[in-house]
Amino acid sequence: MNILITGAAGNIGSELVTALIQRKDCFVVAVDNLLTGSMAKLPQSTGNFKFIKADVNNWSELSSIMTSYKFDYVFHYAAVVGVMRTLQNPAMVLNDVQGIKNILDLSKNTGVNRIFYSSSSEVYGEPVEFPQNEKTTPLNSRLPYAIVKNLGEAFLRTYYQEYGLNYTIFRFFNTYGPKQSEDFVISKFIRQAINNKELPINGNGGQTRTFCFIKDNIEVTLKCLFENMCLNDVMNLGNDQEIKIIDLAKKIIQLANSKSSIAYLPALEEGDMTRRMPDISKMKNILGRNLTELDSGILMTIQAFQNYR
Repeated sequence: MNILITGAAGNIGSELVTALIQRKDCFVVAVDNLLTGSMAKLPQSTGNFKFIKADVNNWSELSSIMTSYKFDYVFHYAAVVGVMRTLQNPAMVLNDVQGIKNILDLSKNTGVNRIFYSSSSEVYGEPVEFPQNEKTTPLNSRLPYAIVKNLGEAFLRTYYQEYGLNYTIFRFFNTYGPKQSEDFVISKFIRQAINNKELPINGNGGQTRTFCFIKDNIEVTLKCLFENMCLNDVMNLGNDQEIKIIDLAKKIIQLANSKSSIAYLPALEEGDMTRRMPDISKMKNILGRNLTELDSGILMTIQAFQNYR
């Protein structure tokens, strides 16, 4: 089968590429504009893998790729990411709507079987219910990043209703691992800790998050693809064990045997929700095993970071 992955040089996209090309029945085309992605995250070229630098928001660049290959499946993971980057560049974030439309129109016209779309926990905004369930929790965030993700979900549902284009929506909750960029909290804390530098926390650190190790994310994704699960549905992909950011910082300092201290910075004016905890009942049913413990995932990530210091 031919598979297109956009945003392929990012944390999740690159791990998905690596997993898929282990199968000889898959040919993967990886697309990224390298705005935030890195070629260093991608595997070496193989007979069933090709990288193309392109911007999915550019119709001519994307259409030449999608008409050259008959893709069976598309993973649309390309997006402007990172809290500070998305807050500081709202117009750039809104431009990603064009990429969503390009992917959908070209998929519809070239016979794609299903699109897998990377949505986000940010669509929930400030939670009104715990855990955050895919069907009952309102999607109430006003941030441009969350609005674009929510709009993308609406486009997918509409194209299914109008044209029969199948979809799967993954709402990612803080997925971390060895290839995560330092725009995100665990990777930032680890980098600071292994260099014995201060770990920066916005506010008092009382805000809670959950963290999903990349291995769990990829395993569920592959099952959805190869076992035809979560068809025309939405699923939270994350972990349901909450931890305060201050406790996360202390844990990473301890696990890294670091001499780092904690630096408290002013709270963000927007975008830093007080709690995050998903209902991952669907994910657990598909995974069929216990999720990776936070300590274990952090230790594996620390080891990987130390190897590439």
